[in-house]
Amino acid sequence: MARNKPLGKKLRLGAALKSNRNPPVWVVAKTKRRVTRSPTRRHWRRVKLKA
Repeated sequence: MARNKPLGKKLRLGAALKSNRNPPVWVVAKTKRRVTRSPTRRHWRRVKLKA
């Protein structure tokens, strides 16, 4: 990937990076483990972004 990215693409990649994480521990505790994983979780090798 190019070192110099357009600002829009850079913002989209940053948003995807931040959204790609598990829910916090307090959410799991509050929902009594009903919510244990994020439905939008993405693996870098399996699912590619359309950014």
